[in-house]
Amino acid sequence: MSFTVHIIGDAEKDLYEIYDYVRKSSSPINAQKLFLRLEQTCMSLADNPERGHIPPELERIGVYEYREIHVKVYRIIYQIIDNDVFIHCILDGGRDLQELLEYRILR
Repeated sequence: MSFTVHIIGDAEKDLYEIYDYVRKSSSPINAQKLFLRLEQTCMSLADNPERGHIPPELERIGVYEYREIHVKVYRIIYQIIDNDVFIHCILDGGRDLQELLEYRILR
């Protein structure tokens, strides 16, 4: 079964902020490669969204309806509803994510 992937506004903003950060701190070429890899990984969830796991920060507080997959140090947090996959955030995995995830996903 094929799912429809939706990158919601917050996640789209995350994607462009990551691109901008890498462009400024590394190079436009590296930023473009990372951008495409993140975008392709998001879209690949159309084929197998169950492959991700529950983020430990959310599991600890009893929230089980979100999953995550990784691209390098970045975490893609998403939710499966019926035949749709909603990408909620794309975050740097080096940060303390407990509070950020609670705020962005549970608000």
